[in-house]
Amino acid sequence: MNLRIGNGYDLHKLVRDRPLILGGVTIPHEFGLLGHSDADALTHAIMDAMLGALSLGDIGHYFPPSDPKWQGADSLVLLHQVHELIKAQGWQINNIDSVLIAERPKLKPHIKAMRDKLATTLQVNPDQIGIKATTNEKLGHLGREEGIAAYTVVLLSR
Repeated sequence: MNLRIGNGYDLHKLVRDRPLILGGVTIPHEFGLLGHSDADALTHAIMDAMLGALSLGDIGHYFPPSDPKWQGADSLVLLHQVHELIKAQGWQINNIDSVLIAERPKLKPHIKAMRDKLATTLQVNPDQIGIKATTNEKLGHLGREEGIAAYTVVLLSR
């Protein structure tokens, strides 16, 4: 069996008048993430991890922010496209493990919904997707609630 590991990271600034979307789930909060697409940092980190595992670049290569076509794009649609690329190369997802870093809002109540949405999009079982949430203990830009970050590791098999 061939195995490949990829890691991904994404960070977006929190701003007013934007929805907060993580893992395809809209989370009630007075701030949302700023970005060219829907700024779903979790889904972006997962895509980068999948692409990185196969040395296929990053999401900016496939969905450049300079292209108006991706303005406001649903990141789950982009994730589906990345997944199709991975499958076309003969690879499948073994598991995904992610960490979200945010002071607020509390993300734990939304993790099951995120796992379910991501699993449906990727055609895997929810137990193949791990999502944890933590804070930055009020330290740095994440601790000051200036943004939300996501780290992801993906294991692909052929």
